[in-house]
Amino acid sequence: MSDYQGGCAHVHTRAAAEPIDNHVCHCNVCKAVTGQQTTHVAFFNWGDLKVDHPEKLARQPFNANNPDGPLELCTCTDCGAAILLDDKQKRIRVAVPNIMGYDDAHFPQASYHAFYDDTKGYPKPSDGRPVYEGLRPEFVWPKGA
Repeated sequence: MSDYQGGCAHVHTRAAAEPIDNHVCHCNVCKAVTGQQTTHVAFFNWGDLKVDHPEKLARQPFNANNPDGPLELCTCTDCGAAILLDDKQKRIRVAVPNIMGYDDAHFPQASYHAFYDDTKGYPKPSDGRPVYEGLRPEFVWPKGA
């Protein structure tokens, strides 16, 4: 059984379940938030990714162009570290292993590329993983809690 642990010195996250989606994201929102060209992103069912001190989370819109959207970037009120993306509809919680305190090498490799757009001026990924303009076609959003 897997055990994914992340967070900072003040707020810890943990999931014993596998991610329900695990991809390399090419979207503009991830680029803006992380400063990375691409971002390894893991979606967990909302109840599978636990937070030990939710009272220490500062919440801000994940997408500045959609401030009323469902995802919130949660950061530690003590140190400012990015902890997770939380879904106000309680469908998913999102871990970005390399910036949210996880051992990125412990995560399974992303299985595909999401939100690739060939108008962005960089080559289409050629690492053998499928490349999609959105999430993988068979992905189904879980029901909210």
